[in-house]
Amino acid sequence: MADGVEASGGVNGRPVTRAEATSQPLDARERRQLDVIRRFGTVGALLLALGSLGAGAAPVYSPVWGLPVFSLFPRMNTVSLAIAFAGVFMIVLGWLGLGRLSMPGRARMVSLPQMARTLVMWTAPLVLTVPMFSKDVYSYLAQSEIAARGLDPYTVGPAEALGNADILTKNVPTMWRETPSPYGPLFLVIGRGITWITGDHVVAGVAFHRLLELFGFAMIVWALPRLARRFGINPVSALWLGAANPLVLFHLVVGVHNEALAIGLMLVGIELGLRRMPRCGPGGPYPPWQPGELLWYGIGATVITLGAVVKIPAALALGFLGVMIARRWGGRWKHLLLTAGALLVIFLAVVAVTSIGSGLGFGWTATLNTASTIKSWMAPMTALGFGAGGLGILLGLGNHIDAAITVSRMVGTLLGPLLAAKLLLDSFRWRLRPMIGLGAALGAVLVFGATVQPWYLLWAAIPLASAAGNTRFRMAATVISAAFAVALPPTGNSFDFRTYLLPYAYVGAAVVVVVALFVVRKHVPGRPPRITDTTFLSSP
Repeated sequence: MADGVEASGGVNGRPVTRAEATSQPLDARERRQLDVIRRFGTVGALLLALGSLGAGAAPVYSPVWGLPVFSLFPRMNTVSLAIAFAGVFMIVLGWLGLGRLSMPGRARMVSLPQMARTLVMWTAPLVLTVPMFSKDVYSYLAQSEIAARGLDPYTVGPAEALGNADILTKNVPTMWRETPSPYGPLFLVIGRGITWITGDHVVAGVAFHRLLELFGFAMIVWALPRLARRFGINPVSALWLGAANPLVLFHLVVGVHNEALAIGLMLVGIELGLRRMPRCGPGGPYPPWQPGELLWYGIGATVITLGAVVKIPAALALGFLGVMIARRWGGRWKHLLLTAGALLVIFLAVVAVTSIGSGLGFGWTATLNTASTIKSWMAPMTALGFGAGGLGILLGLGNHIDAAITVSRMVGTLLGPLLAAKLLLDSFRWRLRPMIGLGAALGAVLVFGATVQPWYLLWAAIPLASAAGNTRFRMAATVISAAFAVALPPTGNSFDFRTYLLPYAYVGAAVVVVVALFVVRKHVPGRPPRITDTTFLSSP
């Protein structure tokens, strides 16, 4: 249901947006700029991989220590950190330069194959890095081992189940050694298979988990341009903002977060669910049913639910897929209720089969809030509790910080779902495009949650990249992504009692990057030539 925003004709049998049809290929000068940008980002990725040897979240018994030359990096923390930061800065700057050549409304812009090749060049070195920005992958290994031993990872943590002397437990951050797994049974079933292959070999286990997340990343790359075309957004721009985004590269590829698998399944499920859906305007007319249409709706809902039994936020996508199906049926309340009932049956069936078939049961539903044990200033509602409690201390009312945090988190727990419900209703009434509503709803639920991590932003940013063509949104997403990408240390550790390392590392990295920018200064893209017809917002 695209409001007629697609151009007539097509490329290789698929429709093109008017932005695609109007834009021309890059000229010789711009192709040279693209080549320099690619190499600039690739050098940054290589530096990040090199710096990870000393600044990454390496396992307790790191094999790097036994390698000639490479063993120098763990001994030079500040130098390794500076190299890693230089890589981070160069990737972010390369991404910003690439954005200049893939901006919506540009008269000449990067093609989809050129964007894909750039993404491969930047990703390939990152596959070889030591895990960075987080140590969650070591929790994955420990929890998978618990499941492999026939124990319940939803009732015991690594310390109790494996013992503190176990090599897998030693790599888990202390704060998570006593906590049960917050992840769905599908992820732990896959992790159990990885454990069966790798045993307690930490490096091999990390490598297999990275392959799993690369599969999720590949699903994101596959789905984004297809969804973008469906919603009238230039697929190159969507791929730039949603897949080449430094936060995606740093936290899904380098950080080995299972968000890659969950978000990938969610996006693929939406694309499959809409595969046979005909296009019509907000008020109809609604064309006759097409063969296999119901089957694809069921397949899409099943794949989305599989994403939810990796990480539960993916379940929100079922609501917005349901809105699009209900509008296709006729757009009345009875159609919405019938669709909601059918999708609920699919969701419950897939959850039951996965939970019972895995042998892990439904214990995962009770551990979804495990991360809330951490009180982080990055979560707005937790920060509000800290602020209110601190104000009470200043006013002489006593220390009630814990109570204030509990109350503020309760408010956030209600506020996030209420906002999501409002966005779902607005999408059904066509006041908001459903895919935009999904991104905003995921952002609301996660931002108002008890704990917020930088990679949580990707739940909102990636769906929005496929459907939101507004220039202001693109600018805000660019600024936020770049700021978070350069602000977070890559070690996965806090810098308690050694914060003095950071200024030296930042300064050293800045010097390297300034020199690199001076070398490529003649190839930095300027303001792009524009076309009149720019962005197109639509929705099935």
